[in-house]
Parts: sequence; structure tokens; C-alpha cells
Amino acid sequence: MLGTKRWNSIRWRIVLIYFLLVFIAMTIVSVFIVNQLEVYQLNSIRDNLTKTVKDSGLLTSFEVYDNLSSHSAEIQTTLDQGWKNSFQEEMSIVDTNFTIIASTNKNIIGKNAAELLNTTLLTTAMIGGKQAEADGVNLSNIPIKSIAFPIGEQENIIGTVYIRADLSNVFDFLTQSKLIFIRAMVLALLVTVVLGFFIAKSITVPINDVTEKAEKMAQGDFSQEVSVMSDDEIGRLAEMFNLLREKLNITLSEISNEKSKLETILHYMADGLIAIDLSGRIIHANPAARQMLGLTDPELEVKNCNDILRKYSKIFDLENLKENCKEGSGQEIFNYGASAFAVRYDRFRDENEEDVGIIIILQDITERQKLENMQTDFVANVSHELKTPLTTIKSYTETLMDGTIEDTEVARNFLNIIDTEADRMNRLVKDLLQLSRLDYKQEKWHKKDSNLIWLLRAVVTKVEMTAIQKEQHLNCIFDGEQKIMVTIDKDRIEQVLLNILSNAIKYTQEGGRIDIDAMRTDGQAKVIVTDNGIGMAESEIPRIFERFYRVDKARSRAMGGTGLGLSISRQIVEEHGGTIEIESQEGKGTKATIILPLAPIRGQRNIE
Repeated sequence: MLGTKRWNSIRWRIVLIYFLLVFIAMTIVSVFIVNQLEVYQLNSIRDNLTKTVKDSGLLTSFEVYDNLSSHSAEIQTTLDQGWKNSFQEEMSIVDTNFTIIASTNKNIIGKNAAELLNTTLLTTAMIGGKQAEADGVNLSNIPIKSIAFPIGEQENIIGTVYIRADLSNVFDFLTQSKLIFIRAMVLALLVTVVLGFFIAKSITVPINDVTEKAEKMAQGDFSQEVSVMSDDEIGRLAEMFNLLREKLNITLSEISNEKSKLETILHYMADGLIAIDLSGRIIHANPAARQMLGLTDPELEVKNCNDILRKYSKIFDLENLKENCKEGSGQEIFNYGASAFAVRYDRFRDENEEDVGIIIILQDITERQKLENMQTDFVANVSHELKTPLTTIKSYTETLMDGTIEDTEVARNFLNIIDTEADRMNRLVKDLLQLSRLDYKQEKWHKKDSNLIWLLRAVVTKVEMTAIQKEQHLNCIFDGEQKIMVTIDKDRIEQVLLNILSNAIKYTQEGGRIDIDAMRTDGQAKVIVTDNGIGMAESEIPRIFERFYRVDKARSRAMGGTGLGLSISRQIVEEHGGTIEIESQEGKGTKATIILPLAPIRGQRNIE
């Protein structure tokens, strides 16, 4: 362990950095120089051969012949006398039939040049009329440079002078150069390691001193002070360490004062505060929380939150709090005795952003709850008071519509208006009564396992005639689905579906399209109703579930809406453990999504 720590120290990292820098630099320089030497040597050989051939007048002397093959003996004599002894490279003369008619190498005279020489160079020189060269190896794997010179010009080319130069000496020279560079690199790296070690040591010794002093400070000894030995970065580090020690003493004093202030605030705040850790242990409860819930010190010392707080409400169940805090803060209301409390809770984290516990804030909202209850009671009482006279008005209007008034046409028009208004007020009263029952949890639910597809088909059948009258197309995408089982109050969910579909028909122009789909997804049943109607502005969407809220009040009233349908629908769906969402774009249409939990799998199921 000690050896591993030693090799991981900054001293060896500095040595390694120096080593890598020198190694990379030397490697780059070596590769560059060797590559340039190779290029220089090869270019030098090419230039010398080209200059020798062209300056000697050899090509010009061969151009006087009409056919090289007919003068092969003369050409061979020219090569033997003028070139064989003084020219170290192999020179061959190739005619237009790719036959070697003369050469300083007797072994290849008369053979097919295409089999022994570079065909590409021969073709380029003989057909293209250009000098061509290439590097490669011969049949004995000896590195060679090949150069082809055309004899003649343009269309009068009668052959090629082909030269092959042995490059073995060049590559031997390059190999020796590489070895020299490798030896120099090894020597330079050894010197670098030694110098790097001493340079790193001069840096790491002061750092180790600072580290030892910092370790003692971590153990609570703040009397440490580092000696400043230089004016460089290391000396600056020592100065900053000493300054840090002074600032830390001041900061700890300030933290102590702030802690005292915070404890005072928590002690006298009106709202109750309870802090629990992830195991459920109550780590703090201020006096307000103790008074609200009647907690005692002995209880807080030996019991966790489930033992103490769960009796007040299931909200305080530890697993429930953890689950609700996954998506952020939560808030709920619960009643205990004659009092009502608003609860807000959220997780709190340490400096590493790790969850360490949950903070619970309690607020006594008994008086506010009473006021809200009075408002709700007022709506319910008014609704009940209105129902009796509305029933009487309805009876008289039906009697008058039997034709007892002399001016029948006028009377009928008036009575139709009265009848319409009475129906509207009657619907309003019914909606208010239902909202009141939902608010007070007095709605009677008759939940059972039902096939959502059957229910959806029945609802579509009920609104189909209204859609046909507006020449609208109801597209049931769910036709391929046979059964989606949900546990619901069928009448109430039917009310929700009718409300959504009625709104889609109502706010979609004649000839419009309404798509209805149903599916299973992630253990839930989803119903999607999409229309291409008038839609609504995005700013209106957050408020459409408010009671009596209308996007276009005049138009909504003209179409018979009370502004309560969506509010009722949402409460019904939420009572079933589901959600309802609306998406819309003005002028493009609206999409309503109803999500309900699937029914649990049972041995026997009553399907309706």
C-alpha cells in the first residue's frame, strides 16, 4: 500500500511528464530527420541519374534510328563501351514491342520487359512521352529506384531507356541513422529522469510539509503554521495556507453565531418543523411542532417517525414520504381532531448532494379550512334553494307550451327560451351538487371491473348522431383492441367520456375530424381524444379545470356550457387514481388524454 502511494505521488508524476515530453520531442525530431534524409537521398539519386542521362546525349543518339530492334547490336556496343564500366546502375533499352534489345545486364537482353520491369513506367514513358519513376523491390527483394526515359518525342517515340538503381546503401545509411538517434534518445531520457527527480523533489518537499500541517488541522489543531521558504508558487502556497488558517478560524466563529441564530429562529417560529433522517429517526422537532402534535422529549428520543407521527396521518409514513419526495417537494392537508394542518415536506442533502433526510413543515390551517368549508356550503345551499323554483318554472313552461296562449307563435318562442334557460340552470344546479358531493367525499362510488373498450363504444354511439348532424367524422382507432379492464364506477367514467367527446364535437367545425383511441401503457389504460377544432391558446390551458372558467365565455354560454364539466371530470378521474390532461393549439385542435390504472388480475372477473 505504501509502495503504491509512493508511485502515485506528484514527484513521480513530474518525472513521468519530463520523461514523456523528452521522449515525444526526440521521437518527433528523429522521425522528421530520418524521413527528410530518406527523401533527400532518393531525390539526389533521381536528380543525378536524370542529369547523367540527359547531359550525355544518350537519348539524342538513339533518336536517329527508325527502329531500335534493327540496331540492337550498335546500341549494345554503345552501352558496353560508354556506360557499363563507368555507370553503376543497370541501364536497359526497350523497344516499342516491350522487348529488351540492349542492357548492361546481359541476363535480361532479349526478354519481355513487361515481365521484368515496371510496366506502368514503361507505358507512361512510351505512350505518354513523359519521364516516369517509382521505388520498389526487385525479384531478389533488393530495394531499387526505377526511372524510364522516352526515346523520341510525341508520336515519334521509338523506345525507352530504363534505369534501375540499387538503393541498399541508402537504406543501410538510414538504418544506421535510426540507431544513432535511438542511442541518443536513451541517453537523453536517462539524463531527464535524473534531473526530473531532483526538480520534483524540490517541489514536493514543501508540499508534503503543507499536507502534514493540513492533516493536523483536519484533526482540530488550528495552531499550525507553514514556513515560507521562497517567493515562487510554492512560497505563495504556504502563504495562502497560513491565510486559510486565519480565515477558517473566523469562519468557524461565524458558523457558530449563525447556528445560534438559526436555533433561535426555529425555536420561536410559528410553524412546526420536524427533521427526520432516512432511517426515520427524528433528529429535530421545534417547540411549535411539539405543541401542535403533543410530542414529548422521551418519545422523540426512543421512537421513530412511524411510531410517533403515523397515528396523526398516513402522510407521515416514512416510505410514503420518501416516495413523494423523489419528484421534489410535496404538500398535503390532514385533519386531526378538530384541527386541520397543511404539511409541506422535502428532502435535504449534504455537501455531496446525497439525500440525508426529510424536512417536514406543519402549518395550522384550521381557520382557513373553516372559511373554505363555509364557501363550499354556500354553493351547496344555494344549489338546493334554486332547485325547487326551477322545477316549478319547468312545470309552468310545459303547460304554456301546450298552446293555451292566443298568440301561439310568440308564446311558443318565449316559452322555448324560458325552457332553455331553465334547462341550463337545472344543469348548473346538478353540476354544483355533484361538485359539492365530490368536495365532501360524499359521492357514492360503485366501482367494479369493466371493459373500457365496451364503455367507450357505448359513449361513441351516444354522441354519434350529434357528430353526424355536424357532418363530423368520428374515427375509432381502438377498433382493433378488444378488452382493456379497469376498476371504475362505469356511470361516472361514462360521464367523463361524454363530457370530453361532447366538447370535441362542440368546438370542432362542421366537417371536422375527431379521433378516439384507447391503449395499455406501463400498467395503465389511456384514452386519447383528438380533434382538429378551434383549439385554445397555450396560456389558457392551466386554467381550464377551474370551476366556471371559460376560454370564450360568450361562445361557451351560447353552446350551453356551464364551465363545470372539466372540473367535475378531473375530480372523478382523480377519485379513480387517474389523471386527465389537455393539450391544445389555437386554430389547430385539442388533445385530451385520460389515464386510469388497469384492474388487478383476479381469478374471476365480472366484465361489464
